[in-house]
Amino acid sequence: MKLYDRIVTQIKEDITSGKYKAGEKIPAEPELMQLYGVGRSTIREAIKTLAISGILKVQQGSGTFVNNSFQGVSMEQRLRRADFDEINAVRAFLEKEIVKLATVNHTDEQLAEIEQALESRKLAIQSEKPQECADADIAFHMAIANASGNTVLSDLYYSFTLIMRNFFSARDQQGISHFAMNHHLHEQLFKAIKSKKTNQSQQVLQKILDNNY
Repeated sequence: MKLYDRIVTQIKEDITSGKYKAGEKIPAEPELMQLYGVGRSTIREAIKTLAISGILKVQQGSGTFVNNSFQGVSMEQRLRRADFDEINAVRAFLEKEIVKLATVNHTDEQLAEIEQALESRKLAIQSEKPQECADADIAFHMAIANASGNTVLSDLYYSFTLIMRNFFSARDQQGISHFAMNHHLHEQLFKAIKSKKTNQSQQVLQKILDNNY
């Protein structure tokens, strides 16, 4: 578990226990850093994740508040209760738009991040490490989302990756054959995005989706 994930869990527990009440402002970053014993970047990532989940609401100039509608059930928890086919359908819808935008809008730096995640995926396959494969695969698709140029879209997609990670862990306990069999498609997707070939990137993505990447 990443450090900010642990802080996310702790803040959720503090909200559920009533330490931070619905509608109330939570402490500022410096105090949160001291309370949880972590740095500013970790606190900011945790706040961002909780805001995406609908638990917190960030108001520029005023601070960060517990959402009035929060009743102890996060977006992630609601997604976990949903039917996986429905989750996958929405995720596929998001990814099609993400790939289309990333093909046009990516920067050289973002392209390098996508390529690095792709290489990590390949190395994890060669090392036969299923969990590392899952993490690298998600990092690859998340890097594409970040390259879309639409932060709202990439933040929304992030919520779905949390559920997809659990699906991968359950599916691939006995091996990495699924990752290995479609790695060539991920390489083709990267090349299409790099070459800014929108139609080709969409066609390759559809093949990945048909195989439930």
